[in-house]
Amino acid sequence: MHRKDIILTDPASAHPCHNLGLASSPRSLRSLTQIGRVRGVQLISSLILKMKLPRAPLRSFEHRLPLQARSVRSISTISSPTRTTACRALPSNTPYSRRAYAVVSAADLRFGQPVYETHPHILQPNEITQGITAQEYADRRALLAQSMTEGSIAVLHAASLQYKSGAVFHQYRQESNFLYLTGWMEENAIAVIEKTGPEYGDYIFRMFVKPKNAREEQWNGYRNGVDAARDIFNADEAYTINEAEQLLPKILKSAKLIYADSPPSKGSVASTANWLWGLISGRESRPSRTPLYSVMNKLRVVKSEAEVANMRIAGQISGRVITDAMRRPWKREKDLHWFLDYQFAVNGCEGPAYIPVVAGGERANCIHYTVNNSTFKEDEFILIDAGGEYGTYITDISRTWPASGRFTPAQRDLYQAVLNVQRSSVSLCRESSKLSLEDIHNVTARGLVDQLRGIGFNVNMANIDQLFPHHVGHYIGLDVHDCPGYSRRETLRKGHCVTIEPGVYVPHDDRWPAAFRGMGVRIEDSVCVDDDSPYILSTEAVKEIDDIEALRS
Repeated sequence: MHRKDIILTDPASAHPCHNLGLASSPRSLRSLTQIGRVRGVQLISSLILKMKLPRAPLRSFEHRLPLQARSVRSISTISSPTRTTACRALPSNTPYSRRAYAVVSAADLRFGQPVYETHPHILQPNEITQGITAQEYADRRALLAQSMTEGSIAVLHAASLQYKSGAVFHQYRQESNFLYLTGWMEENAIAVIEKTGPEYGDYIFRMFVKPKNAREEQWNGYRNGVDAARDIFNADEAYTINEAEQLLPKILKSAKLIYADSPPSKGSVASTANWLWGLISGRESRPSRTPLYSVMNKLRVVKSEAEVANMRIAGQISGRVITDAMRRPWKREKDLHWFLDYQFAVNGCEGPAYIPVVAGGERANCIHYTVNNSTFKEDEFILIDAGGEYGTYITDISRTWPASGRFTPAQRDLYQAVLNVQRSSVSLCRESSKLSLEDIHNVTARGLVDQLRGIGFNVNMANIDQLFPHHVGHYIGLDVHDCPGYSRRETLRKGHCVTIEPGVYVPHDDRWPAAFRGMGVRIEDSVCVDDDSPYILSTEAVKEIDDIEALRS
């Protein structure tokens, strides 16, 4: 076991170092750290055992952990921006007790992403990213190691920076598995998790990251650096990315099996990602390899309480914004598009989770219509598919309403048919139903057939896909289509988060009733599966006909 975790010190309590007879000034703490580094961790550990430190609660993840893991304390940087240093250690009775003693002074550093000391308006004490504590990140790595075979190593590469043209880059988005395990938000980094034993917490976490560089940071923004990888993100060993070529082959050589995924085929791929994949997959690589994503999907698909809380916040904010949009008259698709994006951000989300669909009239029959450059007519439907992102977690919502604010008889009939089915399908998102997303899709298709027949459609199960061409739902989480490759045939369990989005898209075709031609209706909610009832994450987005019409009355 080789861990290095951190205990949060409450600023209202006495500093732990007071028990050692030392002042709590940054200088004194650095001196203590230097003693520990010179004489080894044993001196510090013996002193720490004499301390009576308050137990920091496991905020969200504890209910999923085996009992022996629940003694691990929360990890963070310091708990007050006015006190820029803190002792960090763990008692010796935890799986992580062999972590070294470390001190970080936020006053002396700038980071490439928010930490509590620099962004207390975004993060709470203990959090690495919004809503997700350092404890939870550590537990995720421990659960991954438990899922790996003996003597194996998992290797992940950070996402590459994507460019719009030339030197003009897009806002950075981390590769989701890398983010899930580390919370690290920078490109050009490698994470290595080596399983070292059979017990929970038996692993070594290594990171290779970009070093601090004042000249480059002046141009491109601050970096976290190697020290932060170790002291804030809790890597057991941290190195510069330039050291990977020398050190990583030696680390991988001892592995019996390597878990890794090939670089994505979409977008640009950094040279380090290609080098890493060549190292893993090349002839000189002795160990066999296996995909990592299938193991990660099983970990990621069941959401923790903290993850669900983030998704609920995203759904709540997004739902309110969408309801506000329904109150207003709109002339142009792009105006509604940018209203949604702006309102998601100013109301608390990091921004939009994806490019929204904002479609008027028959343009709604294009499922992923995103050019959003036309105008609305008073007698048309407006269909939007949009959602915000909070704490790196997304929500996915679709709503349809009449541009005039009042439903015509035909609009009312078609909309109510879809709404009836959507309500019924959402109600099945509970563990006690013992259904999969695939099962719910089949129930949805049959429901649409029945409802559409009732308003004059000559439709059956053989041709319903001409009006309902997509699946009823998908998994959501860090990604809009979360856990790619995870089967929709898996029975839904508590903690699965999915969308339920039946839609009917009627082309100008003589086979369908004339009154409905050119209409497209989709109603979508983000839903968390619970034991006996669905937990709707996007309930603030109104969808009942009376509620929609009341917004403009």
